[in-house]
Amino acid sequence: MLKPSLIAVSVLATLAGCSSIQNSQQVVNTLADNLDVNYEVLTNHGANEGLACQDLGAEWASCNKVLMTLENQGEAVNSKDWAIYFHSIRLILDVDNDQFKITRVTGDLHKLEPTEKFDGFAAGEKVEIPLIGEYWQLFETDFMPGAFVTAPDAEPKMIASLDVQDMASVVSGLEGEKLKRTPDDNNVFATAITRFEKNADLAKQDVSTALVPTPLHVEAGQGKVSASQGFALPSELFTAEQLTALNTRADVLDINLNGTIKVNTAIVPSEFPAELGKAGAYELRITQQGIDIKGYDQAGLFYAVQSVFGLMGEDETLPEILIVDAPRFDYRGVMVDVARNFHTKDAILATLDQMAAYKMNKLHLHLTDDEGWRLEIPGLPELTDVGGQRCFDLDEQNCLLPQLGSGPSTDNFGSGYFSKTDYVEILKYAKARHIEVIPEIDMPAHARAAIISMEARYDRLMAAGDEAGANEYRLTDPQDTSNVTTIQFYDKHSFVNPCQESSSRFVDKVISEVAAMHNEAGMPLTTWHFGGDEAKNIKLGAGFQDNNAADPVAWKGNIDLSKQDKPFAKSPQCQALVANGTVNDFGQLPGYFAQEVSKIAVKNGIPHFQAWQDGLKYIEGGAETFASETTRVNFWDVLYWGGTGSVYEWAKKGYDVVVSNPDYVYMDMPYEVDPKERGYYWATRATDTRKMFGFAPENMPQNAETSVDRDGNGFTGKGEVEAKPFYGLSAQLWSETVRTDEQYEYMVFPRVLAAAERAWHEASWENEYKAGVEYSLETNLVDKAALSQDYNRFANILGQRELAKLEKAGIDYRLPVPGAKVENGQLAMNSAFPGVELQYSVDGENWSTYSDDKRPTIVGEVFIRSISASGEKASRVTSVK
Repeated sequence: MLKPSLIAVSVLATLAGCSSIQNSQQVVNTLADNLDVNYEVLTNHGANEGLACQDLGAEWASCNKVLMTLENQGEAVNSKDWAIYFHSIRLILDVDNDQFKITRVTGDLHKLEPTEKFDGFAAGEKVEIPLIGEYWQLFETDFMPGAFVTAPDAEPKMIASLDVQDMASVVSGLEGEKLKRTPDDNNVFATAITRFEKNADLAKQDVSTALVPTPLHVEAGQGKVSASQGFALPSELFTAEQLTALNTRADVLDINLNGTIKVNTAIVPSEFPAELGKAGAYELRITQQGIDIKGYDQAGLFYAVQSVFGLMGEDETLPEILIVDAPRFDYRGVMVDVARNFHTKDAILATLDQMAAYKMNKLHLHLTDDEGWRLEIPGLPELTDVGGQRCFDLDEQNCLLPQLGSGPSTDNFGSGYFSKTDYVEILKYAKARHIEVIPEIDMPAHARAAIISMEARYDRLMAAGDEAGANEYRLTDPQDTSNVTTIQFYDKHSFVNPCQESSSRFVDKVISEVAAMHNEAGMPLTTWHFGGDEAKNIKLGAGFQDNNAADPVAWKGNIDLSKQDKPFAKSPQCQALVANGTVNDFGQLPGYFAQEVSKIAVKNGIPHFQAWQDGLKYIEGGAETFASETTRVNFWDVLYWGGTGSVYEWAKKGYDVVVSNPDYVYMDMPYEVDPKERGYYWATRATDTRKMFGFAPENMPQNAETSVDRDGNGFTGKGEVEAKPFYGLSAQLWSETVRTDEQYEYMVFPRVLAAAERAWHEASWENEYKAGVEYSLETNLVDKAALSQDYNRFANILGQRELAKLEKAGIDYRLPVPGAKVENGQLAMNSAFPGVELQYSVDGENWSTYSDDKRPTIVGEVFIRSISASGEKASRVTSVK
């Protein structure tokens, strides 16, 4: 029994601890509630303005300077026992305020804390902290929300001023020369006037007989067919699930599929000539007597009905028409990254509905990455319990550390996953719409979520005394001391070690469980996506040189290269594979692992293997060296960095090439060169619907004549080899800056419709690829007048019909920001999509509809926007004088 005096001491100690916790929490709460955080961009041309970018080790000796201001709008805080964790996608290289220090924790997570010189935050005080970061910051989305305050024994709390989705209120300085990546940046920055000039060749036209995507052959009649009484769609040739899918689309468009207009359907592959004899081909005839549909297969029937839906006018009429149609590519895809930030099952189902409407047939789900694992795997609960969550846990036993603005807790899109039931539902929904779901489990790089999860599993089972179980699926070699930095600033724990048996066991376990889900859904798993991209140490790239380089240059960052390793170079298990000749070099290990995983996929009955092409670049012998029946690559070389030629080399090696170029079909890139737009921009400053529509996916060099590089400059394009035709086209949505479902839909729609157009239809203005033919802005080999006319038709279909359909479906698509100018005191406006209603306001509150026939007289500034068909949705507001 404790003596009374000891009891008293214990109680006092406990009370003192409670007081300390309360004080720590008060500090956290006060700072989180009252610190107003702002970022002002001072320069994006640090090296040109005397900053020590090179000596700070900035890649390509490129750095920017931003002024972070912390304004204390509450009571004074004198404690030094706190820290602010904040997200920065640019590495912080230096802090020019000796009261604070900043360290990077992992990925984009940085820690700001006071030094001994910190003299407190006085009430009302503004504290300025100049930061030097790598590269540049040109868009508001370069700045991440979600900063939070911590202190010992206190719950972390989000800083209220950064608990936002739109960073416009906290970012300033993005104007003038600071919008340029370099002083020689020649991009045309988006303004009302530049938009007006860009849209000047567009005019409203009749598109009542036009479709998206464009059919192969169309014969339009003169009359119209009333469809108000609805259609009698026969059920014999459709499954119940397909009929449900068609009825779901019909309901959205207010079309009656239980009406009286006769629809005749038949599957008659023998009636299609050889050039049209492919999956999805159909013939559609609409007359006063009814609708006749012939399909090459069931998918053809399904697409023909979608074409009927597409032709339906607001007046409930259909044109008399004959359509003979077949797809351009077998693979017409959309990739959705749900790993960086999670996107819900409902968002995926809505995407599948739209993919079916526009005849796209491959949904590539990027399910795992460094920042998240998003699919339940029976028997490996840590993958989603830990890897599917992000929160503030420095030991990462309960979750991954916050990334990409996700903040300290799990109640946001940084956390989440598809349960087995969710995934099976997605598969069934896709199958009913003739869409194959291709799961991607990215490895060996971009695998931190898996590795940290399996380390948590290892710790749990070791604590329980189960050493064999702990090591069964371990993905990292504990003896590997390799010093590496990945493309998004993670260390060796971003890489699955390809040299240990436990990694192969893990792959087999995951593939078999995913295959079982596909079997349960009635959609056998036929394609396994390995990922494979960016398995490298970026510090060994061309943008760095050694501190003691014999011939140093001014445009590379100085670092100690002797301390840098290739991935796995210090792993004894991988050293053994190099020593015994299994691979010649550590750089070959990712390709070796891809081949091993293809064997596991085949063992699990999966005939097709897919990867990002750079993961296979060190493989000798090409596609024939894989166990799989076919091996596909998502080709993602930037065209102006040599992609116009290298793509054909991949096809020549026997790979099925899926064109996936970042500068044309990455939907995480901004729509236009405007700091208000969302997205990364390492490949291009802008990809709008028009640019995506004008992409020539089979004649890559041609694009050099119709587009520019990321600095707004021309480039040359030429291929050197002849190769087999490409297999498909895929549009990608990476999610680093895309945190919510609403942001996701904004980025994808409507420009994905242009990707659907190019995947289904080859335009007349697309030249045939010929090796050795060079294109540039100076050549005149492309019929640009035909391209302009074709886009005018397409833009009219979107403006007059398709955007309204997206709205009816509940899609939070991007409405175009209008073009405008004031001439002779009168306002002139136009749109990227003729048919979209335009509005103006002199006070920003009361809006009037714009008409070209009656241009308003303007004095001073006028605000402009576009408005949706329902009037419930508006574009971003801009102004013109």
